[in-house]
Amino acid sequence: MSKTLVVYFSATGQTEELAKTIARATSGNLCAIHPAQPYTKEDLNWQDPESRSTLEMKNPETRPALSKPTPCLDCIRDYDIIFIGCPVWWGTAPRVVLTFLESADFSGKKMISFATSAKTEAAGVDNAVKKACPKANWIGECKRLAPTASIEEVREWIASLGL
Repeated sequence: MSKTLVVYFSATGQTEELAKTIARATSGNLCAIHPAQPYTKEDLNWQDPESRSTLEMKNPETRPALSKPTPCLDCIRDYDIIFIGCPVWWGTAPRVVLTFLESADFSGKKMISFATSAKTEAAGVDNAVKKACPKANWIGECKRLAPTASIEEVREWIASLGL
């Protein structure tokens, strides 16, 4: 039987809510990505051109450090299927998610991405995570779901993946 891990980054709790639903639907384990320096409300002010998140997202080379230890990275080898989720920031994945993906060997792992956003589609997240982790066996396109998606909706999406 495949072991499933649901890894997520959530700055405001919305993606965490969806990740918990996916973990319930898959009977998977849950693991959060935590930046070394947590984001404050001011850091997340996308209307402020000098806010931390805005500055990070303006520079594609930025890779915020992960908290130490990073339990998610220590157990990747134990899982066959890994869901990776995040909010959509500036049309793509937050840079801290890319730090995570570039910090471990996901070769041959079945990887599925998901994202939360009120309006922005997830294509930019899909492109970013696949580029950051090219040796993984990516299944499908990144799925944008509401943080409050029902377990039935999540199960329907997962069933469509043909895992």
